[in-house]
Amino acid sequence: MDLKTVDFYYFSGTGNTFLVVKKMQETFQKNGIEAKMHRIESSDPEKVNLDNTIGLGFPVAELSTYEFVWEFIKSLPPSEGTEIFMVDTLGGISGGIVGPLREIVKKKGYVPIGAKEIIMPPNIFYIQDEETNKNKIEKGLIKAEEYAIEIINGKAKWGRIPVLSDAVYYTSLLGLKITETDLNQKFMYLTADKEKCNKCGTCVELCPIDNIKIGNDKYPKNLMHCQYCLRCTSFCPKDAIPCKFNYEGKTYRAVKPKELLI
Repeated sequence: MDLKTVDFYYFSGTGNTFLVVKKMQETFQKNGIEAKMHRIESSDPEKVNLDNTIGLGFPVAELSTYEFVWEFIKSLPPSEGTEIFMVDTLGGISGGIVGPLREIVKKKGYVPIGAKEIIMPPNIFYIQDEETNKNKIEKGLIKAEEYAIEIINGKAKWGRIPVLSDAVYYTSLLGLKITETDLNQKFMYLTADKEKCNKCGTCVELCPIDNIKIGNDKYPKNLMHCQYCLRCTSFCPKDAIPCKFNYEGKTYRAVKPKELLI
């Protein structure tokens, strides 16, 4: 493996994936490898440099990942041997991403060189205490550094469990389709509490799919095609955008919002 330059395309909802990708970038650079980070939501997949090694980083959602992340991956241009690796962050299980993604990039002509799933603090359902989250982040970043070294040394692996991973993948796609329905969008509608909202616009800046805009009343408005990355909920400085499936309304974020806009 002739690893010289890495272009790392990533999306991070709470900052977990950002921290993992940043640690891997630092590890590559310490070993003389140029590594650049690019936000998926502001990158054109058709303009990736196929002369460089491609890295993909994202959180797990619906047992695989968000629809706009899949769209980016599936829009990558055909290659004639560009090396590619992936890393995802998750609070529990996936099953529908590693194997299916490997097959997608292989069919496009890429050479899969590594895949890793790293446990980090969850941002939905039950939000754990600060000390537990801190310990999970520390362990996750150790794994990220170890994984980068495995890639450098050519020891990383990207396997696949046939049938099972495909079944979970299609289950995930079904879940993503349900998420898009009007019924789900209405039931899980994320909207600002006007008594708490200070009209700062943080949620508008952070939404990766431009699903939030400022309304005529100067309050943020949900445009009803949310993919539930929960950036708006997690990073609202006034906790003004509650999520129905967060226990006791608690939220989690690993970084400051401006770090996700770099």
